[in-house]
Order: sequence, then structure tokens, then C-alpha cells
Amino acid sequence: MLLKIMTKANRVAPVIAWTVACGFVLLLPACSLPDLRIAEPGPTLPDAFPVDFQRPNESGSSAQVSVEDFFKDPVLTGLIQEALAHNQELKILAEEVQVASNEVLARKGAYLPFVEILGGASLRKTPRFTPDGALEEELEAVPGKKRLRPRLNKEGKVEAEVEEVPGRHFPDPLPNFLVAAEFSWEVDIWRQLRNAQDATALRFLATQEGRKYVVTRLVAEIAENYYSLLALDERLKVIDQTIELQQQSLEMAKAKKAAARGTELAVKRFQAEVKKNESERLIVKQEIVKAENRINMLLGRFPQTVERGNVNFMDLNIDALSVGVSPDLLQNRPDIRRAELEVESSGLDVKSARAEFFPKLKLTGGVGYEAYNARFLLDTPESLAWNIAGGITAPLINRKAIEAEYLTANARQLSAIYEYQRTVLNAFIEVVNRVSMVQNFRQSIALKQQQLQSLEESVASATHLFQNARAEYSEVLFAQRDLLEARLVLIETKKEQLAAIVNAYQALGGGSVVSATSG
Repeated sequence: MLLKIMTKANRVAPVIAWTVACGFVLLLPACSLPDLRIAEPGPTLPDAFPVDFQRPNESGSSAQVSVEDFFKDPVLTGLIQEALAHNQELKILAEEVQVASNEVLARKGAYLPFVEILGGASLRKTPRFTPDGALEEELEAVPGKKRLRPRLNKEGKVEAEVEEVPGRHFPDPLPNFLVAAEFSWEVDIWRQLRNAQDATALRFLATQEGRKYVVTRLVAEIAENYYSLLALDERLKVIDQTIELQQQSLEMAKAKKAAARGTELAVKRFQAEVKKNESERLIVKQEIVKAENRINMLLGRFPQTVERGNVNFMDLNIDALSVGVSPDLLQNRPDIRRAELEVESSGLDVKSARAEFFPKLKLTGGVGYEAYNARFLLDTPESLAWNIAGGITAPLINRKAIEAEYLTANARQLSAIYEYQRTVLNAFIEVVNRVSMVQNFRQSIALKQQQLQSLEESVASATHLFQNARAEYSEVLFAQRDLLEARLVLIETKKEQLAAIVNAYQALGGGSVVSATSG
């Protein structure tokens, strides 16, 4: 038995040696490859932001603060939690993540041998007037039958020789039974298959980061619309207060007219002002409906009343921002992490495309049992069959398609690098812009509150003077208008400040940490 194995090994060894030799020959054309382009360096990320927005004795980034701790509003965080569970865009992205996961699974093990188990049975009738049929007729058994067989004699002449027809060897029709295992293996010499698998895995991670970025944007959008809704409620409250104040002035004008101390003009002007604000009140109500439905859309539900927290809008405060250091963005922003993963995967794509220039070694083989009668199927070694083969292929002359794909992979790599640079630059600018907005709006609110206090005093003074016939109705009217406008502007500025804080939180990378028990 050992002798048989050594004999077979001696037969296989030359085949392997020949295959390796061919590989070295085919490797020669791959020595010259197209030159790759190198990406231009992007701007250097500054060590610190050009804004001073640090909390005392704290250097961390607000991106690490959870949504619940940042907003401190159970109603708002409950809406966010509902959106994360039912938002259709997130569901679509979840399926895209699943598709990416399946692609990783499909690539997994591509560089390992593929083994298949075969089993089958067949029945074959060979036509007589075919090469196989003629061969069977040659072997056909007819007892006592003889036939003439031409042959050359010593003089070189053809003469006939009578011979007996041999006996039958095969049944007709001919059955066949097979049980075997076959394998094929493309040897991943240049790591082409493993690089392709690693690139797919990185793209799967990039897809996950892309979904996290959408989560942060969704959180910010819900919070921004929620504060817009609270601002509209406050706006409606101010209009109601103004209408009540103007109704009092209207009644005062009517009383003065009845006492012959005023004119119809004052009455009509106050009436017009009341009607104007009542009309504005209806418009604000419509804006509330639209704001509620924007939130309902984000929550993946049909129109309904959106719950609000019992808070004083003008006294509303969110967790104070801390920007940390600029390199924190590279770790905290999901879109930057995604761009970074895309750069890594595109680099592996270039390596995979480069391997197309080199020879590929593929091994195939099989072992099993095959017989024309099931009784003999497992007879060893008579029914044992096996084979092994190796092949090397490599591009030799027309390599334009491979070069094009190689250069395309290089272009995609450069594109991914520039996209990464653009994403980092955009993230840095977003933080600076939005944190600056928070600072400026905060100072603006302080000044507007001082303005509002002065206007409230002026309205009280004008009303008192008008009541005592020491001021014209127009002074009261203009004072009330200025007060209403100042209150509405203050509400709008407060809303913009809250939106700036929300967007700065998102720009820093916050919003992806949400408790499962929220709301």
C-alpha cells in the first residue's frame, strides 16, 4: 500500500512542479504596473476651536452626554424614543445595514476551498452508429459468432483472418451510479479575496456609522421642531395677552367717546388693531398644526396632538455646551468615522484590483465511487475514482480592462480621501458656526429683555396718560405695537438660540446615545 501511495505521489509531483514553473513565467508580465496617483494633503485640523465655550474645569465634549441628560425633558426624550422605534427612514437604513451584513457573509470564506457532495444515478442507451456504439459492438458478445478481421501478412499484403467475437462486457442500456466529493480552491496567493472581504466588512461598518449619523440628525430635528412648537405656543400666549390689553384700550376709547372726551377715530383704530391680532392668532394656530405634523411625520404616525412639557419657554435652559478639543470630532462624529472607513475600504479595493495583474492558481479535484452496477459501487479499489488538477491563468497581452479597473479603484480611493477631508472641514465649520450662534443669541436675548422691560413700562405709562387725557390714543397704540413686536422678536430669538444649541450638540457628534428606557 505504501508503494502505491509513493507511486501516486511521484506522478503528482511533476504536475505541481510544472504548475509552479508556469506561474513564474506568467508572473513576468505583471512586473510593470500603471502608476497610481497620490491624494493631495488636506488642511491640518487645528488643535482647538477659535471660540471659547468651555465650562469651568471641564474639557470633555458634550457629544458624550446622553440625550436624556442633555435635554432633561421627559416629554421630548419620549418623542425621540418613539421616533427611533417608528421612523421610516431609520427602518430603511436598518435594511441597508442588513444588506451590507449579508454581503460580508457572502464574502466570508471565499478564499477557502469549496467542497460539494455529489450523488446520482443514470441510464444510457448508446446509438449503434456512433463512436461509442461502434465500440460497444466491438465488445458485444454473441456465442459462436465469428467475424473476419483484415491484417497484413509478411509480404505486406492484406488478408482476412477469422476471429471469434468477444463476449458482452456491458449491459444495454448502460446504468451508472456515482457517490463523490468535489472541491475547487482558488489559492489566495496575493490576498485578493481576503482584501475584498475586508473591504466589504469595512463598508458594513461604514453603513452602521451612516445610520448613527442619521440618528443624530433625527434627534436634532425632533428637538428643533419641538422647541419651535413651544415657541409658537408662547407666541399665541403673547398675542392673547396683547388682544386683552387692546380690548381694555378699546373699552377706554369708547368710554372717552361717550363722555365727549374722545373721538370715533380712536375707537376704530383700536378695533382695527384688535382684529389684526385676532387674525394673526389664527395664522399662529395654523403654524402650530404644521409644526405638530412635522413632528408626527418624524415619529412615523398620523396627525395628532403633540404632547408638550409643562415649562416656561423663556426660562427654558438646555445642558450647557462643552466643545472639548477639535480632535474629539474625529471620534465623536459618525459621518467622519464613516468617511474614514470608506477610505480604508477603498485602499483595500486598490490592492484587490492590483492582484488582477498577477497569476491565479486554481486547484480542482474529486474523489468518490462510480460503477455501472450498484452492487459494485463501494468496491475498493475497482470502483474508486479520483482526480486532481491545477491551473494558472494570467493576463498576457490585452490588459487594458484590468488597467482601467485598477486606475478606477485608485480614482475612487482619491475620491474617498477628499470626501474625508471635506467631511472633517465641514464638521469643524459647523461647530464654530453653531457655537458662535449660541453665544451671540444669548447676548442678544439679554439685551432684548432689557428692551422689553422698558417697553412694558412705556405701555403702562402711555395707558395711564391716555386715561387721564394727557396723551393721544396713537401713543398708546404705537407703544402696544412696539411691545408686541419686541415680545415676538424675543420669542423668535429664544427659539433660534435653542435651535443653535441643539444643532451644536449634533455638530459635536451628540445624539446617538439614547437610553432604551427613555420616556
